[in-house]
Amino acid sequence: MNDDERSHGLWERSAPPAPSAPPLRGDVAADVAIVGAGFTGLSAALHLAESGARVVVLEAAEIGFGGSGRNVGLVNAGLWVMPDEIPAVLGDTYGPRVLELLGGAPRVVFDLIARHAIDCEATPAGTLHCAVGDDGLAEIKERARQWQARGAPVRLLDAAETARKVGTSAYTGSLLDERAGTVQPLAYVRGLAQAAIKAGAAVHTQSSVVAADDQGTSWRLRTAQGSVTAPWVIVATNAYTTTLWPQLRAELVHLPYFNLATRPLSDNLRRSILPERQGAWDTKEILSSFRFDRDGRFIFGSVGALRGPGLPIHRNWGRRAMAKLFPQLKDVDFETEWYGKIGMTTDAVPRFHRLGRNVVSFSGYNGRGIAPGTVFGRCLAQLVAGQIGDADLPLPVTEPQAAPLRAAKEIYYEVGLQVAHAAGARF
Repeated sequence: MNDDERSHGLWERSAPPAPSAPPLRGDVAADVAIVGAGFTGLSAALHLAESGARVVVLEAAEIGFGGSGRNVGLVNAGLWVMPDEIPAVLGDTYGPRVLELLGGAPRVVFDLIARHAIDCEATPAGTLHCAVGDDGLAEIKERARQWQARGAPVRLLDAAETARKVGTSAYTGSLLDERAGTVQPLAYVRGLAQAAIKAGAAVHTQSSVVAADDQGTSWRLRTAQGSVTAPWVIVATNAYTTTLWPQLRAELVHLPYFNLATRPLSDNLRRSILPERQGAWDTKEILSSFRFDRDGRFIFGSVGALRGPGLPIHRNWGRRAMAKLFPQLKDVDFETEWYGKIGMTTDAVPRFHRLGRNVVSFSGYNGRGIAPGTVFGRCLAQLVAGQIGDADLPLPVTEPQAAPLRAAKEIYYEVGLQVAHAAGARF
């Protein structure tokens, strides 16, 4: 994508083609203009179009160009924050509400995939949160206790059962979340676009918004070759926000994340690792994630940017770390590699903002964009359609707040991750 083999890697090679979405040319009118063709924007477009609204989506690059087309593909429930901590952060109204919504969000994703026959390697087999050491085990035990108190179908597995499900004895236990699963993320977001177009939405790529003018009763969004006039605007650019609405970019600290994928493995190797095909990640602060794709490629990822000196450091770390976890893969090379950026908020909780009159946005997914992006996009559609009000949303309306020392933190993360990965193979 954009002639960069490290932007989307395996996902671009294996996803079905994107639907036709030519650049915007000329001036058009709509009920809603949506900026950004990722999970949030396209979910909003699909749900609005299905309700009869005239919708135009403007994407600066390609469908799924941002985090939606680059991530690991874990469809997780909830947030990074422990469930019991959410009411303390969001209050007694919004805390339980967002927990309920995001706890059921993977089901919404898989139901959408089934309803629209989206070919995206959907595998609702659950995910495994793998504990490293005693501290990691204590963390997942507490996470299990809190979710089970809410009736969630999660199970704590001991070291022996974890070894059987993962294929390594490196972990002291794991948390199996049966609500969750995996998808091919670029294929999923392209499928959302196809469904939205079929429902009547217009999607335009290579259509960067260069200006947004409030005309009193409507907004006029201008691109290089056209414009959209609409009373409502949804901003769904998240970590890939550029010049317009800079307050969104200022609020998010970028954390880079990369993935490395092998060639398709032999049947014997496939059976020895994640035999039930859950997606997995660990409890380390500098975490690892791993999963299979439909064709048996093993995908191994961690935080870091595959550029400059980081490219050989993270690539070599990946080989060492993968072989240490799974010695049977010590002679297996990586076939593709790619990376992107995660938008992190100061408290690891997403934000809902009103950026102007009838201009609304969710952002700050903190590495969990698939399920939250899908259901938050639906919420935006309901809000714009008048089906719900601000008081019914899963998050309170807040003003964007610039992250302290954002630029310094982003440099620190990139360089610090290079140092950490140069030091060893984790275990």
